[in-house]
Amino acid sequence: MTNHPPIIPCLWFDHEGEEAAALYTSLLPDSATGTVTRYGKAGQEVHGRQEGSVMTVEFSLAGRSFLALNGGPHFKFTPAVSLFAHCSSEADVDRLWNRLAEGGNVLMPLDRYDWSDRYGWLSDRYGLSWQIMLSRSPRAEIEITPSLMFTGDAAGKAEEAIRAYTGLFPAAEIAEMHRYGPGENDREGNVKYARFTLAGQSFIAMDSSYPHGFGFNEAFSFQVLCDSQREVDHYWESLGAGGDARAQQCGWLADRFGLSWQIVPAVLPKMLSGPDKEGASRAMEALMQMKKLDVAVLEAAHAGRS
Repeated sequence: MTNHPPIIPCLWFDHEGEEAAALYTSLLPDSATGTVTRYGKAGQEVHGRQEGSVMTVEFSLAGRSFLALNGGPHFKFTPAVSLFAHCSSEADVDRLWNRLAEGGNVLMPLDRYDWSDRYGWLSDRYGLSWQIMLSRSPRAEIEITPSLMFTGDAAGKAEEAIRAYTGLFPAAEIAEMHRYGPGENDREGNVKYARFTLAGQSFIAMDSSYPHGFGFNEAFSFQVLCDSQREVDHYWESLGAGGDARAQQCGWLADRFGLSWQIVPAVLPKMLSGPDKEGASRAMEALMQMKKLDVAVLEAAHAGRS
Protein backbone atom coordinates (compact mmCIF):
# COMPACT_ATOMS: atom_id res chain seq x y z
CA MET A 1 0.00 0.00 0.00
CA THR A 2 1.55 3.30 -1.05
CA ASN A 3 -0.97 5.74 0.38
CA HIS A 4 -1.21 6.84 3.99
CA PRO A 5 -4.89 6.37 4.86
CA PRO A 6 -5.98 8.86 7.52
CA ILE A 7 -6.78 7.16 10.83
CA ILE A 8 -9.33 9.35 12.58
CA PRO A 9 -10.41 8.77 16.19
CA CYS A 10 -14.22 8.61 16.34
CA LEU A 11 -15.91 9.47 19.64
CA TRP A 12 -19.41 8.08 20.23
CA PHE A 13 -21.73 10.36 22.21
CA ASP A 14 -25.40 10.05 23.04
CA HIS A 15 -26.37 13.51 21.70
CA GLU A 16 -23.61 15.80 23.00
CA GLY A 17 -21.10 15.51 20.14
CA GLU A 18 -21.42 19.10 18.94
CA GLU A 19 -21.20 20.45 22.49
CA ALA A 20 -18.18 18.28 23.33
CA ALA A 21 -16.34 19.26 20.13
CA ALA A 22 -16.92 22.93 20.94
CA LEU A 23 -15.49 22.46 24.44
CA TYR A 24 -12.43 20.51 23.34
CA THR A 25 -11.53 22.88 20.50
CA SER A 26 -11.82 25.87 22.87
CA LEU A 27 -9.11 24.41 25.11
CA LEU A 28 -6.36 23.59 22.64
CA PRO A 29 -4.33 25.55 20.07
CA ASP A 30 -4.55 24.68 16.37
CA SER A 31 -8.08 23.32 16.93
CA ALA A 32 -11.37 23.93 15.13
CA THR A 33 -14.73 22.41 14.30
CA GLY A 34 -15.51 21.51 10.71
CA THR A 35 -18.25 19.84 8.69
CA VAL A 36 -21.47 18.87 10.47
CA THR A 37 -23.75 16.16 9.05
CA ARG A 38 -27.36 15.62 10.11
CA TYR A 39 -29.67 12.65 10.26
CA GLY A 40 -32.29 12.27 7.54
CA LYS A 41 -35.19 9.87 7.22
CA ALA A 42 -32.98 7.10 5.84
CA GLY A 43 -32.24 4.36 8.35
CA GLN A 44 -34.40 5.81 11.13
CA GLU A 45 -35.69 2.34 11.97
CA VAL A 46 -32.07 1.45 12.79
CA HIS A 47 -30.51 4.61 14.24
CA GLY A 48 -33.68 6.02 15.82
CA ARG A 49 -32.38 9.60 15.70
CA GLN A 50 -34.60 12.62 15.03
CA GLU A 51 -34.49 13.89 11.47
CA GLY A 52 -32.36 17.03 11.28
CA SER A 53 -30.45 16.32 14.47
CA VAL A 54 -26.65 16.36 14.40
CA MET A 55 -25.12 13.05 13.30
CA THR A 56 -21.39 13.83 13.08
CA VAL A 57 -19.05 16.74 13.73
CA GLU A 58 -15.58 16.86 12.23
CA PHE A 59 -13.08 18.66 14.44
CA SER A 60 -9.35 18.96 15.02
CA LEU A 61 -7.38 19.09 18.28
CA ALA A 62 -3.81 20.40 18.24
CA GLY A 63 -3.72 19.70 14.51
CA ARG A 64 -5.07 16.14 14.71
CA SER A 65 -8.40 15.18 13.08
CA PHE A 66 -11.28 13.73 15.10
CA LEU A 67 -14.92 12.85 14.51
CA ALA A 68 -17.76 13.15 17.04
CA LEU A 69 -20.75 10.87 16.41
CA ASN A 70 -24.14 11.23 18.08
CA GLY A 71 -25.20 7.58 18.09
CA GLY A 72 -27.46 7.32 21.13
CA PRO A 73 -26.93 5.87 24.62
CA HIS A 74 -25.72 2.44 23.50
CA PHE A 75 -21.98 2.78 24.27
CA LYS A 76 -20.08 4.58 27.03
CA PHE A 77 -16.43 5.63 27.07
CA THR A 78 -14.05 3.64 29.24
CA PRO A 79 -10.46 4.41 30.31
CA ALA A 80 -9.28 1.61 28.00
CA VAL A 81 -8.84 4.34 25.39
CA SER A 82 -7.87 7.83 26.49
CA LEU A 83 -6.49 11.00 24.96
CA PHE A 84 -2.97 11.70 26.20
CA ALA A 85 -2.12 15.41 26.34
CA HIS A 86 1.62 16.09 26.46
CA CYS A 87 2.05 19.68 27.65
CA SER A 88 5.01 22.02 27.55
CA SER A 89 4.15 24.00 30.70
CA GLU A 90 2.54 23.56 34.09
CA ALA A 91 0.14 26.34 33.17
CA ASP A 92 -1.16 24.26 30.23
CA VAL A 93 -1.48 21.16 32.43
CA ASP A 94 -3.44 23.04 35.08
CA ARG A 95 -5.68 24.82 32.56
CA LEU A 96 -6.64 21.60 30.77
CA TRP A 97 -7.07 19.71 34.02
CA ASN A 98 -9.30 22.31 35.63
CA ARG A 99 -11.62 22.65 32.64
CA LEU A 100 -11.87 18.96 31.80
CA ALA A 101 -12.38 17.97 35.45
CA GLU A 102 -15.54 20.11 35.69
CA GLY A 103 -18.37 17.60 36.08
CA GLY A 104 -15.97 14.69 35.56
CA ASN A 105 -14.20 12.09 37.69
CA VAL A 106 -10.57 11.92 38.79
CA LEU A 107 -8.94 8.54 38.10
CA MET A 108 -5.41 9.51 39.22
CA PRO A 109 -4.95 12.85 41.03
CA LEU A 110 -2.89 15.61 39.52
CA ASP A 111 0.48 15.16 41.23
CA ARG A 112 4.17 14.39 40.81
CA TYR A 113 4.94 10.84 39.63
CA ASP A 114 8.05 8.94 38.58
CA TRP A 115 7.34 9.64 34.90
CA SER A 116 6.29 13.29 35.18
CA ASP A 117 6.55 16.24 37.54
CA ARG A 118 2.85 16.94 36.92
CA TYR A 119 0.43 14.28 35.70
CA GLY A 120 -3.20 13.30 36.20
CA TRP A 121 -5.85 11.02 34.69
CA LEU A 122 -9.53 11.91 34.57
CA SER A 123 -12.81 11.26 32.81
CA ASP A 124 -14.53 14.45 31.65
CA ARG A 125 -18.23 15.31 31.93
CA TYR A 126 -18.99 13.17 28.86
CA GLY A 127 -17.03 10.19 30.21
CA LEU A 128 -14.10 10.60 27.81
CA SER A 129 -10.79 9.68 29.47
CA TRP A 130 -7.81 12.07 29.42
CA GLN A 131 -4.24 11.71 30.65
CA ILE A 132 -2.62 15.14 31.09
CA MET A 133 1.13 15.32 31.59
CA LEU A 134 3.92 17.86 31.78
CA SER A 135 6.52 16.65 29.32
CA ARG A 136 10.10 16.38 30.52
CA SER A 137 11.41 16.79 26.97
CA PRO A 138 11.20 20.26 25.40
CA ARG A 139 8.20 20.75 23.09
CA ALA A 140 6.79 23.82 21.42
CA GLU A 141 3.11 22.92 21.75
CA ILE A 142 0.57 20.50 23.20
CA GLU A 143 0.38 17.10 21.52
CA ILE A 144 -2.76 14.92 21.68
CA THR A 145 -2.21 11.17 21.27
CA PRO A 146 -4.69 8.27 21.60
CA SER A 147 -3.60 5.86 24.33
CA LEU A 148 -4.68 2.21 24.33
CA MET A 149 -4.76 0.18 27.56
CA PHE A 150 -4.92 -3.57 26.98
CA THR A 151 -6.77 -5.00 29.95
CA GLY A 152 -9.21 -7.81 30.73
CA ASP A 153 -9.00 -10.51 28.06
CA ALA A 154 -6.59 -8.29 26.10
CA ALA A 155 -4.11 -7.85 28.99
CA GLY A 156 -0.61 -8.86 27.91
CA LYS A 157 -1.45 -8.45 24.21
CA ALA A 158 -0.27 -4.87 23.72
CA GLU A 159 3.00 -5.83 22.06
CA GLU A 160 1.27 -8.34 19.78
CA ALA A 161 -1.25 -5.68 18.77
CA ILE A 162 1.41 -3.02 18.17
CA ARG A 163 3.38 -5.37 15.93
CA ALA A 164 0.22 -6.36 14.06
CA TYR A 165 -0.82 -2.73 13.49
CA THR A 166 2.66 -1.50 12.49
CA GLY A 167 2.93 -4.45 10.11
CA LEU A 168 -0.38 -3.52 8.47
CA PHE A 169 -0.30 0.27 8.06
CA PRO A 170 2.21 2.27 6.00
CA ALA A 171 4.51 4.90 7.52
CA ALA A 172 4.53 2.85 10.73
CA GLU A 173 7.22 2.23 13.31
CA ILE A 174 7.69 1.41 16.98
CA ALA A 175 9.40 4.42 18.55
CA GLU A 176 9.85 2.98 22.06
CA MET A 177 8.78 -0.09 24.03
CA HIS A 178 9.26 -0.43 27.79
CA ARG A 179 8.34 -3.64 29.60
CA TYR A 180 7.64 -4.47 33.22
CA GLY A 181 10.55 -6.07 35.03
CA PRO A 182 10.68 -8.40 38.06
CA GLY A 183 8.83 -7.10 41.11
CA GLU A 184 7.09 -4.25 39.28
CA ASN A 185 3.36 -3.55 39.24
CA ASP A 186 2.35 -5.93 36.45
CA ARG A 187 3.36 -9.22 34.88
CA GLU A 188 7.01 -9.31 33.91
CA GLY A 189 7.41 -8.70 30.18
CA ASN A 190 4.07 -6.90 29.74
CA VAL A 191 4.20 -3.49 28.09
CA LYS A 192 4.57 -0.67 30.61
CA TYR A 193 4.61 2.05 27.95
CA ALA A 194 4.99 1.99 24.18
CA ARG A 195 4.86 4.71 21.57
CA PHE A 196 4.34 3.92 17.88
CA THR A 197 3.13 5.46 14.64
CA LEU A 198 0.56 4.26 12.11
CA ALA A 199 0.19 6.07 8.78
CA GLY A 200 2.46 8.75 10.23
CA GLN A 201 0.24 9.35 13.29
CA SER A 202 1.32 8.74 16.88
CA PHE A 203 -0.25 6.27 19.32
CA ILE A 204 0.50 5.05 22.85
CA ALA A 205 -0.18 1.59 24.29
CA MET A 206 0.23 -0.22 27.60
CA ASP A 207 -0.86 -3.41 29.36
CA SER A 208 -2.71 -3.62 32.67
CA SER A 209 -3.52 -6.98 34.26
CA TYR A 210 -5.55 -5.49 37.10
CA PRO A 211 -9.27 -6.46 37.17
CA HIS A 212 -10.54 -3.08 35.98
CA GLY A 213 -13.91 -4.34 34.78
CA PHE A 214 -13.73 -2.43 31.49
CA GLY A 215 -12.16 -2.84 28.06
CA PHE A 216 -12.36 -1.58 24.50
CA ASN A 217 -15.78 -0.92 22.99
CA GLU A 218 -17.45 1.00 20.16
CA ALA A 219 -17.50 4.30 22.09
CA PHE A 220 -13.94 4.97 20.89
CA SER A 221 -13.17 3.66 17.42
CA PHE A 222 -10.66 4.47 14.69
CA GLN A 223 -11.94 5.39 11.24
CA VAL A 224 -9.66 4.36 8.37
CA LEU A 225 -10.41 6.46 5.28
CA CYS A 226 -9.66 4.44 2.15
CA ASP A 227 -9.07 5.71 -1.39
CA SER A 228 -10.36 2.61 -3.18
CA GLN A 229 -12.33 -0.61 -2.84
CA ARG A 230 -8.99 -2.41 -2.82
CA GLU A 231 -7.96 -0.51 0.31
CA VAL A 232 -11.36 -1.13 1.93
CA ASP A 233 -10.98 -4.86 1.27
CA HIS A 234 -7.38 -4.89 2.52
CA TYR A 235 -8.03 -3.21 5.88
CA TRP A 236 -11.40 -4.90 6.43
CA GLU A 237 -9.98 -8.37 5.93
CA SER A 238 -6.73 -7.72 7.81
CA LEU A 239 -8.21 -6.00 10.87
CA GLY A 240 -11.29 -8.21 10.95
CA ALA A 241 -9.36 -11.51 10.93
CA GLY A 242 -10.08 -13.25 14.22
CA GLY A 243 -12.28 -10.39 15.42
CA ASP A 244 -15.89 -10.21 16.52
CA ALA A 245 -18.15 -10.86 13.55
CA ARG A 246 -21.16 -9.56 15.50
CA ALA A 247 -19.67 -6.07 15.41
CA GLN A 248 -19.42 -6.02 11.62
CA GLN A 249 -22.04 -3.56 10.43
CA CYS A 250 -21.93 -0.32 8.38
CA GLY A 251 -18.16 -0.59 7.97
CA TRP A 252 -17.53 -1.20 11.69
CA LEU A 253 -15.57 -4.14 13.06
CA ALA A 254 -13.83 -5.19 16.26
CA ASP A 255 -10.38 -6.68 15.74
CA ARG A 256 -9.02 -9.72 17.57
CA PHE A 257 -7.91 -7.52 20.48
CA GLY A 258 -11.38 -6.01 20.86
CA LEU A 259 -10.47 -2.57 19.46
CA SER A 260 -13.12 -1.02 17.19
CA TRP A 261 -12.41 0.25 13.67
CA GLN A 262 -14.46 1.77 10.87
CA ILE A 263 -13.23 0.95 7.36
CA VAL A 264 -14.70 3.76 5.28
CA PRO A 265 -14.28 4.90 1.65
CA ALA A 266 -12.97 8.48 1.70
CA VAL A 267 -15.79 9.47 -0.69
CA LEU A 268 -18.52 8.52 1.81
CA PRO A 269 -18.23 11.54 4.15
CA LYS A 270 -18.33 13.78 1.07
CA MET A 271 -21.52 12.07 -0.12
CA LEU A 272 -23.22 12.44 3.25
CA SER A 273 -22.23 16.09 3.79
CA GLY A 274 -22.56 17.38 0.23
CA PRO A 275 -25.29 19.63 -1.20
CA ASP A 276 -27.24 16.72 -2.76
CA LYS A 277 -29.55 15.89 0.15
CA GLU A 278 -31.53 13.27 -1.76
CA GLY A 279 -28.29 11.62 -2.87
CA ALA A 280 -27.04 11.65 0.71
CA SER A 281 -30.26 9.98 1.84
CA ARG A 282 -29.92 7.26 -0.80
CA ALA A 283 -26.28 6.67 0.16
CA MET A 284 -27.24 6.42 3.83
CA GLU A 285 -30.00 3.94 3.00
CA ALA A 286 -27.50 1.79 1.09
CA LEU A 287 -24.94 2.12 3.88
CA MET A 288 -27.37 0.81 6.49
CA GLN A 289 -27.71 -2.45 4.54
CA MET A 290 -23.97 -3.20 4.45
CA LYS A 291 -21.32 -4.81 6.57
CA LYS A 292 -18.14 -4.25 4.54
CA LEU A 293 -18.73 -1.10 2.52
CA ASP A 294 -19.02 -1.33 -1.27
CA VAL A 295 -17.78 1.84 -2.96
CA ALA A 296 -19.51 1.18 -6.29
CA VAL A 297 -22.89 0.51 -4.67
CA LEU A 298 -22.62 3.64 -2.50
CA GLU A 299 -21.66 5.78 -5.49
CA ALA A 300 -24.52 4.35 -7.55
CA ALA A 301 -27.00 4.97 -4.75
CA HIS A 302 -25.78 8.54 -4.31
CA ALA A 303 -26.12 9.17 -8.06
CA GLY A 304 -29.58 7.59 -8.18
CA ARG A 305 -28.46 4.71 -10.39
CA SER A 306 -29.39 1.90 -8.00
